[in-house]
Amino acid sequence: MAQADKTSEGDRGVASPFPEIVELNVGGQVYVTRHATLLAVPNSLLWTMFGQRSPAELSRDSKGRFFLDRDGVLFRYILDYLRNLTIVLPDYFREKASLQKEADFFQLHDLSKRLRLSTMSKDDSLTEEVCRGGDPEEAAALGTALASTSMAVSPGSTPNPRSPSLDPRKAGFITIGYRGSYTIGRDIQTDHKFRRVARITVCGKTSIAKEVFGENLNESRDPDRPPERYTSRYYLKYNFLEQAFDQLSEAGFHMVACSSTGTCAYTSNDPNEDKVWSSYTEYVFCRD
Repeated sequence: MAQADKTSEGDRGVASPFPEIVELNVGGQVYVTRHATLLAVPNSLLWTMFGQRSPAELSRDSKGRFFLDRDGVLFRYILDYLRNLTIVLPDYFREKASLQKEADFFQLHDLSKRLRLSTMSKDDSLTEEVCRGGDPEEAAALGTALASTSMAVSPGSTPNPRSPSLDPRKAGFITIGYRGSYTIGRDIQTDHKFRRVARITVCGKTSIAKEVFGENLNESRDPDRPPERYTSRYYLKYNFLEQAFDQLSEAGFHMVACSSTGTCAYTSNDPNEDKVWSSYTEYVFCRD
């Protein structure tokens, strides 16, 4: 039995100073993975950190987790790539360029190359052939074939560059909501902030919301919802209602309903002091 144990230790080689299960804090997002997963790609940054260095050399957070000051949401795709050596992105993925920067930082050169040379489909997600590491020339040929197919028309038919099956402008509804406040002072000449918008929320089908607002949409609270599902967890990165209305108008939407509630409070017990009004408003937009 002792001889068997000795042989087993020899097969494993020198014991690693890192635990088998590693906890990571990446930009505030916590991940738990196997140590072997972090070593999946030789000569990558994670391979160097967790294979060539000691735990004492790496930064940790207050709870002892290894800390990386990178995009915590996008790191899930980095980790998936290390697990499977392939990359599959959600539909309507808008952060390919940002993910490529993360791949460059972590020195995952093959992943970076795939992202750079990838052929984009109509929904702006990576095609399956490229995601699985197909030949770049084949990927380029595939992109040309897809483009030719989308423009092809049968004899005698009217050319239509926007095929209904590929038309991103789907009919649907989007609800815009915002909480705001404004102050009315005793002196009407006083320069008050009459409207202060805290956050503009977006409710509706995921694919339509991403089509209309693109990079202005904050998806961190619901990053991987399927495109045909509905969500009420998105909000905009800016606080100008008119900018949201402009984007909706440009996308072919028109307002069909709105509602608002409001409350009034005094800044002090003196009724002569400034009044602060708070309100919640929703606007419903439709595209036929």
